[in-house]
Formats: sequence, structure tokens, C-alpha cells
Amino acid sequence: MSSNHEQKVTFKQLLTFFIPLGISSSLITISHVIINSTLARSASPEIIIASYALPMSILGLTEKPALLMRQTCSALVRDRVSFRAMSIISWYVLACVLILGSLICYTPLGKWVFLYFFGASEELVKPMIQVYQVLMFVSIFSVLRCMYQGIIIFNMRTKWLTIGMFFRLTAMYSLSVYYIQTNQVNSAQVGAIIFLVGMMVEAAVSVWEGRSLLKKIPEKKPDHPIEHPRQIFHFYKPLLYSSIIAVIIGPSINAFLGKTMDFQLAVASFTIAASLTQLVISFFSYIHQIVLNFYRKDSASVIRFTLILAFIPGLLIAILSYTPLGPWFMQNVMGVNERLMHASLDTLRVFTIMTLVFPWLDFGNGLVLLRGETKLMVWSQAANVAITLITLTVCILLSPGWNGMIGALAQSFGVAAEAAVVWYVLRAIGKSTGKAGFRSTLKS
Repeated sequence: MSSNHEQKVTFKQLLTFFIPLGISSSLITISHVIINSTLARSASPEIIIASYALPMSILGLTEKPALLMRQTCSALVRDRVSFRAMSIISWYVLACVLILGSLICYTPLGKWVFLYFFGASEELVKPMIQVYQVLMFVSIFSVLRCMYQGIIIFNMRTKWLTIGMFFRLTAMYSLSVYYIQTNQVNSAQVGAIIFLVGMMVEAAVSVWEGRSLLKKIPEKKPDHPIEHPRQIFHFYKPLLYSSIIAVIIGPSINAFLGKTMDFQLAVASFTIAASLTQLVISFFSYIHQIVLNFYRKDSASVIRFTLILAFIPGLLIAILSYTPLGPWFMQNVMGVNERLMHASLDTLRVFTIMTLVFPWLDFGNGLVLLRGETKLMVWSQAANVAITLITLTVCILLSPGWNGMIGALAQSFGVAAEAAVVWYVLRAIGKSTGKAGFRSTLKS
């Protein structure tokens, strides 16, 4: 059987590969914690954080296609010919993102989005548009960063992702301290400027290392078939479709939170709790890369490794939610006032559900990618969105006083639905092909 010929992978090998990716991912989340902590020190933290959070949810919509550049590049670029094909797709993506950003910033569309879709008050619309006028430029540097990081990951130089994030956080923290000490935290645009500067710094590091690696790869690798942009797009398109469905979630949650009993408190508490949750689970968001790179060699070791990792995020969130560490962190590190702290803790407790499910969703997605069945992700993301929207609607109708907890519950149930679809289909494939056939297919 195929398992007898598996190359054994040690726990140390898995850790050596996984930890740099986990650290770099966690550091990305810390950058958002830095921004929220800075804005929390303003005179009106709930208003300013809400003014920053809603434009950020739109950035999540426009930046997602850029983030897909990373895994597409790492999967398909093996020579300079394929890199040039990748670059053409990247510029098309960037052009579309900037056109959409310009429509939001400089046409009545922006006012309509914030006023009617998100349900923001009239006085917050202008500050939100001003925030997005800065944030839209983040996508430029995000595309550059992700494209070159794809080259870095394939060449197993993952430490440079961590190095880039170190410089990014240093720049962001320094700018944050400057704004706080000079008492200039008076608008949500401060958060957008900090984020843009950080992204510029990280992109510069990624481009510098990526270009040095690009010089070492051949002009044309004889056995590599990728030569034209349409080949890149054929791989990229299913990922893009699933991401377009997925990015509906963030704006939808914020839009529904606008219909709670306390809009500003709901959005602010959800933003803080979500940033802490992402801080915890982001470290474990590369389990799919473990599956992609090692499952074919030693599936048993990968499963054991995932079992060890899977319960850590839920344990960490429980510690933050139910011990004095959470209130201490929010008050002393993030500078959150007592009212917002209690609301954020309530929301964080609900997020425990998502932290228990997420590692297994990521593992399942790794198996899906390994099989090349990316079309499945469209259906799993659709299930996520559907259950999220249903949960939001029911909670708003029955208990609008839950405020930020509504968003956390909806997001958790959505992730659970997505995982259920992924594992249901994988199980169905396993039954139809037989266990041995299923594993041999994964190894093909």
C-alpha cells in the first residue's frame, strides 16, 4: 500500500516549517491590535473605532484578490516566464481594485455604501470616506507584497515573511507612539495612515528578497507548463470566486451590527474581540500548508501534528475570556475603557466556538487544495455566508441587545457550516473511492 512507501516526517521538520509561517501570520494580526489600541486612546474611542472598522471591512473585500496572489504565485511560478505571466494577472487585479476604490472615495457610491448598506449615521460618513481614501492605496503594496512572498514561500525562505513583519510592526508601533505622545489621535484616519505605512515597509522587504530570488531561477524551466496569463487565471479563478463570496461576510456583519441597540458599542466591541480572536487563530492559519507540503510524504504525522495544534486556539481564547488576563490586556495594553471592555469580553467568549472549529476547517481545505478540487471552496464559502446571514437576521430580530455578540455568533456558525460542507464532501469522496483509493488520490 502507499502508506508503506511514505517518507517519514519528523515533528521537528513540521515545526521548523510551520513556526515561521505561524509567527508571520500572528504578527499581521498584532498590527491590527496596534491600530485598535491607538484609536482606543482617543477622546471618543467607540466613534473613532467604528469609523475605522467599517472602511476596513471594505478593504477586506478589495484586498482579498490581492492575498490570493501569494498562494497562486507559490503554486505556479517556477521560472521567469511564469512570473511575467503572473505579473500581468496581478496588474489586472490591481487595476480593478483601484477603480472600485476610486468609485467609493470620489463618487456618491461611497456615501450610499456607508449610509444605507452599513447603516452609519450621517455625521460618520465623511470620516469613513476619508479613512478609505488612505486605505485604498494599501492594495497597491499588498499586491506587490503577496506576489513576491509567493516566490519566497516556494523557495522555503519563509523566515523573510517574519523579517518583513518585524519591520512592518516596528514602523507601525513607532508611528503609533508618535501619534499618542503628540495627542494627535483625533480621527480614524490616523489608523489608516499607520496601516498604510506598515504595508509599505513590509512590501519593500518582500520585493527586495523576492527579486533577489527571482534572479536565481531560470528564464524557462523545461518541464514547467505555465507560460501564459490565461493558465494563471485558470488556477486563480475558482479561488477568486470563493473569496468574492467570503468577503461578503465582514461587511454584512458590520451592516447588521448597525441595527443593534447600540451601534457604536456593538461595532467597537466586535472589532476588538475579533482582533484578539484573529491574533490567536492566525498563528494556526497555515495548517493547510502543512497538509499541502507534507501530507503526501507522511499523512499520519500530519494528522498527529494537527491534533496537537487544534485545541490550542480554543484554550487561549478561554483563558483570555474567563481569567483576569483578558481584562488586564484590554485595559493596560489596548487602553480600552471599562464599558467597552465588558462588551468585548462578552463577544470574545462567543468566539470560542470559532476557535474550536477553525483548525479543522483549515486542515480540510488543505486536503481540498491537495486534490485540486478548488470548486468545492465556492460551495463551502456559500454555506458560510448563508448561515452567517441567517444567524444575523434571527439574532437581530429576536435579541438586538446582544450587540457585538451577534457578530461573533454569526461568524462562528458560518465557519462551522463551511467546515461541515468541506468534511461532508471529503467523506463522500472517501466512501465513493474507498479509503485506499482516497489516500492514493491525495498522493497523486
